[in-house]
Amino acid sequence: MDTSIFSTLVAEYEGWLSLIMAVCVMGIPMLLSQVLSRFGGFKEIADLNQTVVDQKSKRTYWTENQTWNKKWGSFFIAIIYLCIVPFVITTDSQAWWQYFVDIFVILMVYDFFYYMTHRFLFHNGGPLVWVHAVHHQQKNPCRQDSSYIHPLEVAMGLGLYVGTVFGLSFIMGDFHIITLILTWIAFSEINLHNHDRQDSDRFPFKYLKYASDMHHVHHSRFTSGNFATISLLYDWMFGTLDTGNGWGKNKRPSPASTSATNSTAGQANTTA
Repeated sequence: MDTSIFSTLVAEYEGWLSLIMAVCVMGIPMLLSQVLSRFGGFKEIADLNQTVVDQKSKRTYWTENQTWNKKWGSFFIAIIYLCIVPFVITTDSQAWWQYFVDIFVILMVYDFFYYMTHRFLFHNGGPLVWVHAVHHQQKNPCRQDSSYIHPLEVAMGLGLYVGTVFGLSFIMGDFHIITLILTWIAFSEINLHNHDRQDSDRFPFKYLKYASDMHHVHHSRFTSGNFATISLLYDWMFGTLDTGNGWGKNKRPSPASTSATNSTAGQANTTA
């Protein structure tokens, strides 16, 4: 039996680094959440979403879905940290700018594949509409509704991220632990925020509210656009940016244009 492959895998297995990353990915957001939720607009957002959660928690089907997905999510995350992360993580020194490049590339490549999956598998008559339909039961979601999904979508969402990292590692080499910690936190927290209920649009919350509002537009109708998650770049590039009037063949006239058309028609009828 050739043990060279096994020996190579064992030599490259960075289990301790993977464990450190897991602790940081769980701990840093929890710490930041505890700190930020005590201040101004962040507290308002946290309180608003908690109020909605308290209401939804009274519905058995909602709590059952959340409980089920916590179990599945923990299972898939354990596999990722045990079987994949140890082979793509490093602490080798690198130029300071390399962190920014790697983080940008990982998030944008991930977002591209998320956009394609979301648009063509989960919507537009795709083969997994029935899976994503569970998530879209929430027409006006709150932060915790980011995890109100079918278990298969849990696996696919996590798989897209780790698959992106694993695939890029063949091109770009192993990624620094700081890069992987920041990208995992970023893709998770952005997804959570997209589902936030948010009222405040004063500085510095204006863009945060815009991002949340655009994803709520996506949830309002199953035919709505805004399929990307990290940014709206790919929606802008591929013509699926939706400010509330639909996109493509589902485009609807804006209330302003409809009012103007009705007003013009009314004047014409009066003249006639």
